Order: sequence, then structure tokens, then C-alpha cells
Amino acid sequence: MSDTPVFMVANLIIKDSDQYRNYEQGFFPILKKHGGKLLTFDDNIESFEGSAQPSGRIVILKFPSEKAARDWWDDPDYQTISEFRRAGTDTRFLTLVHGQPPRN
Repeated sequence: MSDTPVFMVANLIIKDSDQYRNYEQGFFPILKKHGGKLLTFDDNIESFEGSAQPSGRIVILKFPSEKAARDWWDDPDYQTISEFRRAGTDTRFLTLVHGQPPRN
């Protein structure tokens, strides 16, 4: 694992907004603890091409390294609050995307 930034991309269908709010309330301190940042989210996504048409919310997070992203995912505090996400959403995908290494 290198120190190249990585991104997490999630596609969520929010089914229970109260459960999802419980998730959001604990989410940001744990994200920050691992150097992660919320880059953006969008509830009105538009796909231009392809057969797999996402719907719902797309969330994009950035971490300074793959290790930081995996540490966030494996954090027991995150796993505890993620139960609210699982209860309140249909998580279509949560995908790790590797950034490009710096160019010299």
C-alpha cells in the first residue's frame, strides 16, 4: 500500500432518514480521525451512459492513503455506527478507487 490518495465512492438509497441521520451524526469525527474528507455528495445524480444506472445518493470521500481508508473501515467505532447506515439505506456499492501516483 502506498501513500497515494484513494477515494471511496458510495451509492446509497436512503430508506429510513432517521437511521441515516444517526449514522451521519457519528460519521464525521471518525472520518476526520483517519484523515478522510467528504469531497461531495449528490442526491440528483445523472448517468450519461451504461446499463447500470445508479440512483439515490452518491458520496465521494478522499483519504490520504489506502492504509488510512482501510483503517477507517476497520475502526470499531465506524463499524458500530455503520449499522445505522445498513439499517437506513440500501447500500448499492461502497468502492475503493485508487488515485494516480504523483507524476515527476
